[in-house]
Amino acid sequence: MHYIFRLILILTPFLLTAQSQQITNEKIWSGEFRQNYLESYSPMKGDFYSLLNYDRAARSTSIDVYSYASLEKIKTLVSSKDLSDIAYFDAYTFNASETHVLLATNTESIYRHSSKSIFYVYEIASKKISKISDSPIQEPTFSKDSKKIAFVQDNNIYVKTLANNKTDQVTFDGAKNQIINGITDWVYEEEFAFVKAYEWSSDSNKIAYLKFNETEVPTFSMDIFGNALYPTPFTFKYPKAGEKNSKVTLHVADLLSNASKEIVLDSYEYIPLLKWTNNSDNVAVVTLNRHQNKLKLYTVNGNNSTKKLILEENDSCYVEVDKIADIHFLKNNSFIMQSEKTGYNHLFHYNASGKLIKQITKGKWDVTKFYGVDAKERKLFYQSVEDGSIERTIYAINLNGKSKKLISKKSGTSDADFSSTKKYAIINHSDASTPLSYSLFNGKKIVKEIANNKQLKEKLEPFNTSTKEFSEITTDNGTFNMWMLKPKDFSSEKSYPLVMVQYSGPGSQSVSNSWNSYNDYWYHLLTQKGFIVACVDGRGTGYKGAAFKKVTYKELGKYETIDQIEAAKKLGALPYINENAIAIWGWSYGGFMASNCILKGADVFNTAIAVAPVTSWRFYDSIYTERYMQTPEENPEGYDMNSPLFHADKLKGNYLIIHGSGDDNVHVQNTYQMTNALIQANKNFEQAIYPDRTHGIYRGQNTRLHLFNKMTTYLEQHLKN
Repeated sequence: MHYIFRLILILTPFLLTAQSQQITNEKIWSGEFRQNYLESYSPMKGDFYSLLNYDRAARSTSIDVYSYASLEKIKTLVSSKDLSDIAYFDAYTFNASETHVLLATNTESIYRHSSKSIFYVYEIASKKISKISDSPIQEPTFSKDSKKIAFVQDNNIYVKTLANNKTDQVTFDGAKNQIINGITDWVYEEEFAFVKAYEWSSDSNKIAYLKFNETEVPTFSMDIFGNALYPTPFTFKYPKAGEKNSKVTLHVADLLSNASKEIVLDSYEYIPLLKWTNNSDNVAVVTLNRHQNKLKLYTVNGNNSTKKLILEENDSCYVEVDKIADIHFLKNNSFIMQSEKTGYNHLFHYNASGKLIKQITKGKWDVTKFYGVDAKERKLFYQSVEDGSIERTIYAINLNGKSKKLISKKSGTSDADFSSTKKYAIINHSDASTPLSYSLFNGKKIVKEIANNKQLKEKLEPFNTSTKEFSEITTDNGTFNMWMLKPKDFSSEKSYPLVMVQYSGPGSQSVSNSWNSYNDYWYHLLTQKGFIVACVDGRGTGYKGAAFKKVTYKELGKYETIDQIEAAKKLGALPYINENAIAIWGWSYGGFMASNCILKGADVFNTAIAVAPVTSWRFYDSIYTERYMQTPEENPEGYDMNSPLFHADKLKGNYLIIHGSGDDNVHVQNTYQMTNALIQANKNFEQAIYPDRTHGIYRGQNTRLHLFNKMTTYLEQHLKN
């Protein structure tokens, strides 16, 4: 399903005035500065695309078709106004021939990527509509011949035949917190970022799927309080570092014989990719060992269960797995795959047997996104940082690695959504001073702007915001990207308190030349209150090659903390920064870092705010943590020496720790354990718990407003008095 483009309107009325105005948290979190952006875009066959449009006056939705060439609306395929069964639908998916469309209604979020909905099938020609199931289902998908739809309900796979409206059950052993068929478990969804764990074969006769046996995975439980007299316990399977994972097995269901069989693979811990090749008999499968430093790519014959190892990649630290889903098979079953084996992430072309044909991209820079291949032109498209590690530009290159062409020439961050033929693309662009704009690429050049946010820029003019200054900062340990925001009336003769912001997680980037919406508005608010705000991407962050990123292996928090402390010392030595009034703030991994910095850098940082922090990697999930740390049994010092829990006695400054009690990702257990450590050390600190809120702490009226008001007040109290 595509959720890329949808038009969001500015909700809050605003009058331009000549005088300078102040940004407030009320304005930020009311949506006053929200961007216009396109969403729910889906490329169609040929030179057309569709959008899911919202008619707020009529309280209805429609799927409308547009021409890439003219950007004009061609027709409306379906509108909820014309459907007696549906008042409103919120997502859609076409079948391969675009004769039918799946419509999702009453969508309920489950975890970060997963949801369930009531789905309908709409036949475009006849305008007939039918419900797939009376109960919510997950991940419905058309077969390649468009005659059937597979879906998951209550942890089992079902197939519905459209011709006779008959539903057949494919698996029968699904059970909550025990067996999952065709859908990933919590940790796969969170760390491998996919939910649908089944795929149709090209002949529509087979379904390859993963089965998760999570019976032996430890159960995590948290209370949901709501307004009830007694809280409701919420339990789910969550493998923490070193604990048992789900036993994941590969299966192929033959729909002609109504039989399902397990495909036995060599020793492995994880299966992060399942994808049929262009041969209807063969499915491609990627396996990883538990340390995630040995990757194997197999082709498996779904008829006779034979397997062939066609590619293997090993790494002294870990294989970067987030690009695995981008494996692209060409018609001859040769394939494009990304790898860091040269020290930087690049594109490689292999034949069907896994023999390297060509390294397509080369250089001391990373490919950051692969958009796919124009098979007719034997040309592929990618995004990279080859024009600067804080920039994102788009290139076309021939399959043989020659005739490279720059598509996006503007400085800043460009991204693309290509048509099915790769002839056209919608390019979106922003930089630190310019919100998103959208333009049409016609295969040769960018020819026309489609939409922009000039209205937002005009809206912001009376607020007289500061400009991000990008630079590099050098310490004894390296040179790092940095941005700084100064008050608009900045004077080098004055002394300002400094707030350092960061995330710092492996492969992340906080210093980028892009428009970064909500948090940036808060940083502008802080500059208007007389703070300088700065951000430094130290060692372990991304887009500077594998060695820069993987230096933190087995010691998460050690080098990152050193780099933030040393950067703070450098900044504190500037004549216009008050070295006795330096704060650091972060969320999640950034909260882990803020906690370490106020403890290990007690003589440098005056104040720290940690939101939803990990305080010991022993409490976090297996896949993420062990990728960078191995297991607690193998690496106890790495876990404990860099855990804030073991440095609580070093606290000298002001420390505010914040968490949502309903956080299924970084459990509130982290904050409670940190609280206990600080109590035992007899240290003064402040704590805020947001009941039932998840990792993002946003649900409920005024939640984000309350949170950011609290943090603003805390910084003012401790850095300006």
